[in-house]
Amino acid sequence: MKRILLALVLAALTNTALAADAPGLPVTQAPAGAEVYIISPVDGATVGHEVTVRFGLKGMGVAPAGVAKEHTGHHHLLVDVKELPPAGQPIPKDEQHIHFGGGQTETTLKLKPGKHTLQLELGDQNHVPFEPAVVSKKITIHVK
Repeated sequence: MKRILLALVLAALTNTALAADAPGLPVTQAPAGAEVYIISPVDGATVGHEVTVRFGLKGMGVAPAGVAKEHTGHHHLLVDVKELPPAGQPIPKDEQHIHFGGGQTETTLKLKPGKHTLQLELGDQNHVPFEPAVVSKKITIHVK
């Protein structure tokens, strides 16, 4: 029984090491001049605990995740994220990395009182950031 357990642990460690060395997904090139930005709220705004965030995009179109169409992508809203997700890897999906794979261009968030940062990053059909990254300026909002 101990040998089986040891073999399972070693196999898991080997698979983890191989996954860490695996190359990322192909990176999609962004067209020159592409921009993503937050339309509202504005930087420095004081908002209620429910806030509607509207997304803007220039030089590209919006398409749902999984749809491979040139010069399109979909939005990811980064909430209180200090560093951008790594290039060549899918953007994580969690409470801080919110995916809009249906092609949505706005959302309503429920945030705790205090200071929060919001930033958009456009991902390709596989949720991988473009090269160069199409990322908005980070804004700060204050939730009352």
